[in-house]
Amino acid sequence: MKQKENPYRNVRIEFHILQSFPVTCLNRDDVGAPKTAMIGGTTRARVSSQCWKRQVRLDMHNFFGVVLGTRTKLIRELVAQACKECGANDAQADECGSKIEQVFIKKDDKKSKKVNEKDVDEDDTVNTDEDSTDKTDTLLFLSPKEVKVLAEAFKAVSFKSNEVIKQKDAKKQAKEIADLIGKTNDAIDAFDIALFGRMVAQAATLNVEAATSFSHAISTHKVTNEVDFFTALDDLQKEPGSAHMGSLEFNSATYYRYVSLDVGQLYITLAGMHVLEAVEAFIKALYVAVPHARQATQAGNSRWEFARIFVRKGQRLQVPFEKTVKASNGGFLESSKKELREYLDKKEKLDGSLFGKIKDFDFGEKEDLNIDKLISGINDALKEE
Repeated sequence: MKQKENPYRNVRIEFHILQSFPVTCLNRDDVGAPKTAMIGGTTRARVSSQCWKRQVRLDMHNFFGVVLGTRTKLIRELVAQACKECGANDAQADECGSKIEQVFIKKDDKKSKKVNEKDVDEDDTVNTDEDSTDKTDTLLFLSPKEVKVLAEAFKAVSFKSNEVIKQKDAKKQAKEIADLIGKTNDAIDAFDIALFGRMVAQAATLNVEAATSFSHAISTHKVTNEVDFFTALDDLQKEPGSAHMGSLEFNSATYYRYVSLDVGQLYITLAGMHVLEAVEAFIKALYVAVPHARQATQAGNSRWEFARIFVRKGQRLQVPFEKTVKASNGGFLESSKKELREYLDKKEKLDGSLFGKIKDFDFGEKEDLNIDKLISGINDALKEE
């Protein structure tokens, strides 16, 4: 699609969110402690971008019925099931699924290096074999329509997989698959692929540029992790004493979250279809999504306390909170709001015409601006473009 046809070229929705949580461990590191980062010489609480992105993605489906792609290494089962729905028997379906799997998924684990999957972004592809040039040990991200296209291609040749995937080299096979999908797909039908992107090392034409950009959420103030010592009692034990003892780390913090949605890129990926619907679903999920770690024991489920949202043209702008805020009025929120506003107001003045503001909203203080009216206002601003 030509850029001049894109009414949202270079238009972004930027979210500057302040969100306070009591005792929580929203995102754990490899030893089970809340993640942290050193910023401005002080330790801050941190929730990784991929952690919050995943929850937004899942909530788009769970709460708002959005069609999602499937992100999996179990591509054989996914394609096989689609083939069965097209009339294949079990053996035919498994053969077709295996044909797709062997193109993208490396099965030899002996040469693999360990990868911490907690730290793999939604749009990352992981190559765990230093010597591998043809395949990657990756999570493949496909939309429902793309899976159906593959199944129907196999059906057209009576599920003889070698008549669809004819090449011998894995990269050439990947191109065959990419060409096959590209012939019948004018647009991605899964909003999450359009929003969070996709990278396929073997077939660059399957790559999708992410429309969203998430920063790691950081506390606006210094944080020290604390330890919760707990005991568990045995209901049938007759002698006094604990049946189990343990400890868990936690913290509490006011987080700054920065999220940018490139509406122009979203328009390109969706071929101009359902753009405003995708924006609405994304904002609703962004509003309710909270990482699910330890929700049964700590129940950290707080909404936005305050957010400044811009609809504007220009480069992304994030508030660094390089200097920690001090507590005021019994907490960190008011000081964080003051720092956030002052920083953004100053940058808007310094950027001049480059700031490109179309509309801005301050959410969280006036009760008549609820989330529905906020979304309506953002979409109205986009329609004016």
